[in-house]
Amino acid sequence: MSAEQIPTPDAPSAEPRPGRLTAAAALAALEGLVLAVGGVWMLVLGATSDSGDRQQGVTLGVTLLVLALLPLLAARGLLLRRSWSRGPAVITQIMALPVAYSLLQADSVAIPAGIALAAVAITALVLLVNSETTRALGIRGPGAAEETK
Repeated sequence: MSAEQIPTPDAPSAEPRPGRLTAAAALAALEGLVLAVGGVWMLVLGATSDSGDRQQGVTLGVTLLVLALLPLLAARGLLLRRSWSRGPAVITQIMALPVAYSLLQADSVAIPAGIALAAVAITALVLLVNSETTRALGIRGPGAAEETK
């Protein structure tokens, strides 16, 4: 059997992956890719700058690259229907909301970025807490004891 055919204990494999789960994974991957691109951009700017901000630029670039791992790993887990992946995906969206708010408070071209980030984070949160997504990931609700004993 190939890796795709082996059923995982985290989620039922008989049903096809819901579109909401795929959309949530795509949004998480998009956020991770944007963070990774921003990290590479900051690394390049930091490494090529002549001012004393070189260390700060490199540090910010590395930080953004490390932060990009969380949504990227969560997106992969969501696509593979791993129940653990919803937690990091939700945390990523919750962390994105204050960032979006601060971008919206800026008096610059950052406002459209704040609007886009808020829209993506809220949409992803709605998709992640949806009952269809929860069921596809094999997550039981609170108080749902194992009835298969």
